[in-house]
Amino acid sequence: MAASKKAVLGPLVGAVDQGTSSTRFLVFNSKTAELLSHHQVEIKQEFPREGWVEQDPKEILHSVYECIEKTCEKLGQLNIDISNIKAIGVSNQRETTVVWDKLTGEPLYNAVVWLDLRTQSTVESLSKRIPGNNNFVKSKTGLPLSTYFSAVKLRWLLDNVREVQKAVEEKRALFGTIDSWLIWSLTGGVNGGVHCTDVTNASRTMLFNIHSLEWDKQLCEFFGIPMEILPNVRSSSEIYGLMKISHSLKAGALEGVPISGCLGDQSAALVGQMCFQNGQAKNTYGTGCFLLCNTGHKCVFSDHGLLTTVAYKLGRDKPVYYALEGSVAIAGAVIRWLRDNLGIIKTSEEIEKLAKEVGTSYGCYFVPAFSGLYAPYWEPSARGIICGLTQFTNKCHIAFAALEAVCFQTREILDAMNRDCGIPLSHLQVDGGMTSNKILMQLQADILYIPVVKPSMPETTALGAAMAAGAAEGVGVWSLEPEDLSAVTMERFEPQINAEESEIRYSTWKKAVMKSMGWVTTQSPESGIP
Repeated sequence: MAASKKAVLGPLVGAVDQGTSSTRFLVFNSKTAELLSHHQVEIKQEFPREGWVEQDPKEILHSVYECIEKTCEKLGQLNIDISNIKAIGVSNQRETTVVWDKLTGEPLYNAVVWLDLRTQSTVESLSKRIPGNNNFVKSKTGLPLSTYFSAVKLRWLLDNVREVQKAVEEKRALFGTIDSWLIWSLTGGVNGGVHCTDVTNASRTMLFNIHSLEWDKQLCEFFGIPMEILPNVRSSSEIYGLMKISHSLKAGALEGVPISGCLGDQSAALVGQMCFQNGQAKNTYGTGCFLLCNTGHKCVFSDHGLLTTVAYKLGRDKPVYYALEGSVAIAGAVIRWLRDNLGIIKTSEEIEKLAKEVGTSYGCYFVPAFSGLYAPYWEPSARGIICGLTQFTNKCHIAFAALEAVCFQTREILDAMNRDCGIPLSHLQVDGGMTSNKILMQLQADILYIPVVKPSMPETTALGAAMAAGAAEGVGVWSLEPEDLSAVTMERFEPQINAEESEIRYSTWKKAVMKSMGWVTTQSPESGIP
């Protein structure tokens, strides 16, 4: 038996990929970037009232333990020795906000998810305090004042949750995005857990100065956030601490392994897609849709509704890279909505079958503005609409229109990016769960009218986190030198319709978007306080 042990694999790297709808743990070979094994668990989302989206931080943490355990079991069945795992990277849904008690390790409230809209009135009252001629928030953070980012969620928790206020007064409270909550818990929690984040996640809080790469005193004062509850900001690739999870026997096998990579999921995908050059871009199709374009060492500020954000900083002494980002709130979430709310599909995979049956939306357009519109509009008053319905419209047309909506939203962002950067993309690199849908990928090529290029291994978010972890100083098992990066096989989707038809469909979509705006006034029930 011993002879069949595959000890020749060399160093392995694990990656925790904690997304909005699921958690995964994946293990890669650091020499070939091959995915050896993984496990995935779906995460519950709670909607306590209209516009509110929450998750249980403990459920998220337990899902991470479960994924690590199950993946280690699967590696064991493959005769792969898990003692070869030399480092672990973390990638996470961004902006989602957790406040916990550092003495008990208990969350003080549910995690308030990035999609959540309860802070609309907070945003409105704060925006009145920004001088018209000097938007210091945007110039320091690269972000528009919006319900999307962590600072306003944290402000809401401080204003409305007594447990949070009390813990802050008694100096027991710690704030973090999901990466911080996981790293603190995985490095020992109440027994010496490390309270940190990386520059990419920090740049999504609205409290971080993306030029100086530090928490900003003026921003913290503006939002009324006590600086002592914030995590330490580190680079995206360095040893933060060692795994300490002895309470769980099987996962305890990774005891002492360094956690040495941390990237917000969209930055991780940019790294995993090897977009290391100025002007390279990728689009990730997850719960939302996120197009990031590497702008190199300089911050490019958008005139067309895009965000300026930190792309990555791969080492303490390495330079920082920036990106322009277009964020779409609802992509895969529209498929989940068709499954869970309307029941017209039983599994997410079925949408491809339905769409294929008709091959057209037959003039039906779907704007899934469930959480308002993000880039390039930043219009919180928008709500979802399905329009252009006739007696002939059926669920297949609605399914097709839902897929088209993802593609149209991406086209709007690509247009904005081309205008900001001045160099139109020649092709689009894509990744994320939805890219397994061939109809969606072909539609995307048709609507953008450029080729869509998809890596054969779509788990680029986890790959990026693993690369950062494996390349960290003191680990050094993954080379990021261009000549060492393994060539990835790609699948290409070429546009198949004529440009004129593409334009007509796109301009009709824009008409539908205009109709989705202005639905909600401030007096709506969703700003209610518990």
